[in-house]
Amino acid sequence: MAIKLSEKNKDFFDHVYEVVRLIPEGRVTNYGAIAKYLGAARSSRMVGWAMNAAHNDPTIPAHRVVNRIGLLTGAAHFSTPTQMQEQLEKEGVEVKENQVQNFKKHFWDPSLELGIE
Repeated sequence: MAIKLSEKNKDFFDHVYEVVRLIPEGRVTNYGAIAKYLGAARSSRMVGWAMNAAHNDPTIPAHRVVNRIGLLTGAAHFSTPTQMQEQLEKEGVEVKENQVQNFKKHFWDPSLELGIE
């Protein structure tokens, strides 16, 4: 089922993708941190929707976006059930039982790294 995007939502999704493209290799962030950075702290679910629509775009490193405790909740939207984990592990991020290990070490907070927009 395709989500029909309003122009406002499309713009928000585009802003999400801009932030995700800035996540460094070997680092992860979460839906809430992206929403907060974009000035929409209560919109983490909408960030998730944006990520669900982005997994086929090779310019968006969607594998670097996890939930607030490091779980690979977006893994089901990749072409294989293990693709998200495999991509993170190629970047040096250890994953066990669908959860990023040493999450604090790998966490990239756009509000701190980029400054609040």
